Amino acid sequence: MTRRTDDAIDPKLDLMIERTVDVPPSLVWQAWTTPHHLKEWFCPKPWSVSECQIDLRPGGLFHVVQVGPKDESHDIVGCYLEVVENTRLVWTLALLPGFRPAAKPFLDFTAKILMAPQGTGTHYTTIAMHGSEPEAKRHADMGFYKGWNTAVFDQLVAYIKSR
Repeated sequence: MTRRTDDAIDPKLDLMIERTVDVPPSLVWQAWTTPHHLKEWFCPKPWSVSECQIDLRPGGLFHVVQVGPKDESHDIVGCYLEVVENTRLVWTLALLPGFRPAAKPFLDFTAKILMAPQGTGTHYTTIAMHGSEPEAKRHADMGFYKGWNTAVFDQLVAYIKSR
């Protein structure tokens, strides 16, 4: 997969996961962009998504409420920046819908979800971009690699295959 120059990684600020899976990009896209699908896999078990709203366009709403086993919750509100069907999905928690700056996001980062066909499957890349080293470290310490890689991505693939 050839990355665009604006997808360059800064190892001090960015967290990245790359995987190749045996499901097509169109199904990965659908799982990321359809609320009833995203609710099934988006957060590591035993957490769940109780609410999901998606307005799939630049400036549109990305909103999930994650609920934990002890009734703790995270209300995550962001804004889509780039939407290229079956290829790129870029969203940020630094902005609210309509590109309105967020006063204090749950976690300040921009996510790039990149998908490219590889055989009958998908080469999948997630990049979480942060504005500071402490914020990148905080996200990593919260379990980015385990949460976004093992739990969430494995759950996404299992969900797609179960349908």
